[in-house]
This record gives sequence, structure tokens and C-alpha cells, in this order.
Amino acid sequence: MCEIVSRLNIPQLFWEVDDYCQQLQAYQHSQPQLETVSPLRSYNSRLSLSEVTTITIAFHGSDARTFKGFYTQTVLPYWREDFPNLVSFTRFVELMSLSAMPLCNYLQSRIGEVTGIAFVDSTPIEVCHRCRADSHRLFSDFAGWSKNSMGWHFGFKLHLIINDRGELLATALTPANTDDRKPVPDMAANLWGSLFGDRGYLSQELFNQPHEKGLKLLTSLRKNMKNQLMILYDRVMLRKRSLIETVNDQLKNISQVEHSRHRSPWNFLVNLLSGLVAYTYAEKKPSLNLAKADREALSLAGAIL
Repeated sequence: MCEIVSRLNIPQLFWEVDDYCQQLQAYQHSQPQLETVSPLRSYNSRLSLSEVTTITIAFHGSDARTFKGFYTQTVLPYWREDFPNLVSFTRFVELMSLSAMPLCNYLQSRIGEVTGIAFVDSTPIEVCHRCRADSHRLFSDFAGWSKNSMGWHFGFKLHLIINDRGELLATALTPANTDDRKPVPDMAANLWGSLFGDRGYLSQELFNQPHEKGLKLLTSLRKNMKNQLMILYDRVMLRKRSLIETVNDQLKNISQVEHSRHRSPWNFLVNLLSGLVAYTYAEKKPSLNLAKADREALSLAGAIL
């Protein structure tokens, strides 16, 4: 048995997560109406909430394929000096669900900078193989069916907006049968510049709504549509839309936001959120490698033209 090394800086990660959790709990105690309904009020363990959150995020920054293997083969035997109050794996799984709200809030604090160039896309998050969907019970009231170029999927859709440096700007989770265009107005509310998507985002109504707020939504055309004139800037950026597909691939295959071993909806949410947070800590993200001056010039040119 050997230690599985995490790609994340664990001391720095714990320091930042612990500082945020303390601020969150202090705010909760200052708001009586939140304290009475918050799940953090019922937290009672020798392992602090920030320690649980840190270990959960660290798994997604490691090469381990299962959280059980990571916790039993790395955390318990090798991390006890840094986390002296470790609990058993079964107890830790019970505590994970209580980190959902801190992770959700912490992810919002990790969003990237709005640069005027953004890409939008969605990717399926399967909760089980499609052959077992009829007998699946855990997410039967939440998940749905969807179909893309790879076939049918049963589960959810993860909607993402990233900038040209691969940083997350907005995220949303919906049942798989949700139209890709539905969450875009809320996700793009604070964006400006140009937003590039695939043919699934074609909509005159969707084009007009962001345009009124200083955001231009641009998509490629379907095969049965007439060609339209497009400035060179927009055409070049549309060809770079594969950037967000690379991000989706890294989230699934490196950060492991998708697997079919969930036993609780809350732990499914924790796994997804911690994977997204772990991605924000990645040293090298997919990027267009545009200098700041080039990015500003392209955004200005697109806005003028």
C-alpha cells in the first residue's frame, strides 16, 4: 500500500477552506433565521467541517479512482499527523453531506475573471448506465433522459460558462431533459462581451435578452439554415469553442465529477461541487493563451463591429 499523491497544495487548500468556513459559520450565527434551518447547525463531530471539505476536494486532485481507496489508503495511514481527529470511512461518508452548502458557496468565491470572451456548453452527468435506468431509484424523481451525438444518457446536465483562460464563470445543474438554452440568461447575467456556443443555443429570444445587457451570444448555424455574414473575429472565436469541451473532458476524467456509485443525492452533489472546486485549483487549465492586450483588442473589435 502506497500513498496517493494529490496534485493540490493541501496546506494552502486547508488554510483557504478553513478561513472561508469560519466566515460562513460566523455569518450564520449572526442571522438567527438562517441558523434554525441550516444543516451546519446539526454538525457534531471531532473532525471539523473545514477538514471534511478539504479532504473531499483533495480526492479530486489526486490520481485515485475511488474515494474509498483514497481515504483508506492515503488519508488514514499518511495524513493523520495533519488531521489528528480522523474518523472511520463510514463516519466520514456521513459527514460529507453536510459540506454541500459550504462547497456551493466556496465555489462561487472561486469563479474566474470576466474577460469579454466566454464559451458556454453543457455535458451529461450520468447517474447509472442507461440499461439500468428503469430500475434506478435514487434519482428517479430528479434525473431525466437526454440524447446527444454519443447516444442516450440518464441523469443530469452540467452547464458551464468559461472564459478564454479556462476559468469557470458560471455553473448550473439541471435534469438531463432540460433545454440547454433555459439556464443561460441566469448564468450570463453578470457577463459582458461575446458568448460563444454551439447550435444547441440557437434562439432569437436568447439572442435578444443578453444583447440588451451588453452581451452578444454567437452560435454556429444549422445545416438547413442560410449562411449569414459573420465578422472574422466571431468566426475565429467560434472555432475555438473546443476549449470548453476540453474543460468538460478534464472535469470528468481528471476531477471525476461523474460516477455511478452514489448512495445519496447529497453526496452526489458534494462529489460534483468538490470536483469543480478542485478544477479551479489546477495550475494549468485549457487556455487560448491570449495576452491581456490581445484579449482587450479582440473584445473591443467585436463590440465595435
